[in-house]
Amino acid sequence: MNRIYIGGIVVVAVAVLSEWTGLAGRSQTPQASNIVQPAPKEPSNQEINDAFVQQISKQIAGHEQEPSAQVFKNIQVDVLKKAPAARLLLIMNEGYSKALGVSCKHCHVEDDFSKDDKRPKRCARDMAAMHFSINQQLAKMQNLAPNPNGHFINCSTCHRGAIDPMERP
Repeated sequence: MNRIYIGGIVVVAVAVLSEWTGLAGRSQTPQASNIVQPAPKEPSNQEINDAFVQQISKQIAGHEQEPSAQVFKNIQVDVLKKAPAARLLLIMNEGYSKALGVSCKHCHVEDDFSKDDKRPKRCARDMAAMHFSINQQLAKMQNLAPNPNGHFINCSTCHRGAIDPMERP
């Protein structure tokens, strides 16, 4: 019984408000021209990257465990040359792109990932050399507190999801 009574109050309240606002007698259905359609959702960087990884994974099917340098063109970082091709895709998608908060297209030419046309790709190579150098120095340090996993850095150590480490999200 309370539900009917409350419902009746709501109907009366709507009718009174319609009268006060001058909406009584007008259609309560919004006109098509008044409806604002939400903008199509842009894919996230991760969605873009995952699509590239799926596409490239299909292209390298059967060669996933071969060294990246044998499967892909223009791999110049020694550690990445030796990594299995499937692992390189994981490193790029879960490592580099997440650490910088970017899609593959930030560093790579979309229709030819082997090209060196983009400055961020060339910069990433320089950063990789610095990263490996720092890790070699960390491995030599004897006075650091013990760490069972060892001492190392990676892109996320500084970048933490931002292209510019000084502008962290």
